[in-house]
Amino acid sequence: MPYALGLALALSSALGATPASTTPSVPTLGIAPQAQTIRDQVEAYFYDIPVMVDISKCESHFRQFDKEGEIYRGKQNNRDVGVMQVNEDFHLATSKKLGYDIYTLEGNMAYARYLYEKEGTTPWNSSKPCWGKTQNAKLLATAGK
Repeated sequence: MPYALGLALALSSALGATPASTTPSVPTLGIAPQAQTIRDQVEAYFYDIPVMVDISKCESHFRQFDKEGEIYRGKQNNRDVGVMQVNEDFHLATSKKLGYDIYTLEGNMAYARYLYEKEGTTPWNSSKPCWGKTQNAKLLATAGK
């Protein structure tokens, strides 16, 4: 028996472990893992910029893809794509230069963060009547606290 294997078996026996089987084991936490929704991912990614979560809800209803699995496109402007409705005409070239693929969820959100850091919420002003109400309600709810 090779020395390293013998040592590993001896240590595992000494520690009360059973010898490893040929099939890999998957650690469990006692709960079944749940698939993360697009909304969950948007909320996690923009935890520090809650207005972006509200914008995503208003712009795409948290959709990156349509029912056919194609990129979700805007109803008002079909050049707006993905969960953050990034406009291809204005932003595709820059997003590519920066290495963001706006057709993936990760790239769409990352480019939206870049836009937000550069321009604030201005790129999404057309949907402000929707998300602006949510932001005003949140401000009123926390006023005086």
